[in-house]
Amino acid sequence: MIPDQNPIIAGGSAVRFANIGHFYSHVVMLLYPTVVLALEAEFGLPYGELLALALPGFMLFGLAALPAGWLGDRWSIPGMLAIYFIGTGAAVILTGFADTPFEIAIGLALIGLFASIYHPVGTSFVVRHAVNRARALGANGVYGTTGLALAALIAGTLTDAWGWRAAFFIPGGVCLLTGIAFVVMLPPASFPRGKAASRLDPGVTRRLAVRAFMVLGVTILCIGLIGQAIQVALPKVFAVRVTILGEAGLTGTAALVTGALLIAASGQFIGGILADRFPLKSVYITMYVLLAPLAVLAAGWTEAPLIAASAVIMLLVTTSLPAENCLVAKFCPAGWHATAYGAKFVLGLGIAALAVPMVGAIYDTTGSFTWFYVALGALGAIVVAVAVFLPGARATQAPPEAPQAAPAAGAAE
Repeated sequence: MIPDQNPIIAGGSAVRFANIGHFYSHVVMLLYPTVVLALEAEFGLPYGELLALALPGFMLFGLAALPAGWLGDRWSIPGMLAIYFIGTGAAVILTGFADTPFEIAIGLALIGLFASIYHPVGTSFVVRHAVNRARALGANGVYGTTGLALAALIAGTLTDAWGWRAAFFIPGGVCLLTGIAFVVMLPPASFPRGKAASRLDPGVTRRLAVRAFMVLGVTILCIGLIGQAIQVALPKVFAVRVTILGEAGLTGTAALVTGALLIAASGQFIGGILADRFPLKSVYITMYVLLAPLAVLAAGWTEAPLIAASAVIMLLVTTSLPAENCLVAKFCPAGWHATAYGAKFVLGLGIAALAVPMVGAIYDTTGSFTWFYVALGALGAIVVAVAVFLPGARATQAPPEAPQAAPAAGAAE
């Protein structure tokens, strides 16, 4: 059964749940970088030490994506989505009950473990059922980036209004209830089962696929470090370098972070259009040709210029992502999409979670974020230098079909 013949998929309900799931996955993972600002006084620990409590969760968010993707390919993608919603919601609520730094670290680790399910499974779902792959990935990405943008505002507003525990209880409850609605409205068993193709696209040889994934392994890691570092650092960066906030508190800081990231949210939509119209490799590289010098310049900026530069840096990162996801799909057999995306997010979210202690260490050591922005620029330059080795459009064109020879005279018809 093809996707548009399936009433569940044709009605759009499953796609809406998948998009909402992307929004939740980023909200729950970025509650703590804002909440931590309220915990410095409560626990009497430095910013870097408290922020490091999130490292296990951020690493699991990426590392556990590979087994989650494998289970999605081999067992059930909708079944894994149900586990994602319910398990993540329960883990976020549990974190709200923590009384010690160790308990917070355990709660954040559980959040990362269950939230890791979304990216390989949700992205694979969109790729398998999209009519226009690039634009569908861009639209799905807008939900995720909007989650990135609103996470700080949600956490800051709830913390200022009802305390830091509310910043976990309320989002966790909403995610859990969404999971229950998903199971009731779209039972996983109601989705068609079928074996996806396991061959590479025409024109893509095994050699080109290996070359592409070797290059993408480096670029995905660097881009993951850039994205995670700036998402985690922005609340503290704006609190330190933007004096126009005055006495606005966490809500004011969070509002600036949200504004910067909401600008970035449009990047996924723009990136989807660009990836649909232009060569994927060109779109991918161009974003980091622009990012590298901008990040280095931003190292010395404060106030409005810094806010604008931070927003544009994230905009460039998000604009590159639809092209990146299309490149992964292009060089991977369809039957292994979820597993391939799982491997991608092991690098881009799991190993790249090393950006979390990096942010804290840079600030605690230097007392500023100057070298932080220089590091972002250096990572952008590495992406450009490596991505030029990606196979281009000409290398992956399918060979023309050989014309059939005319039958010899007197041959039997």
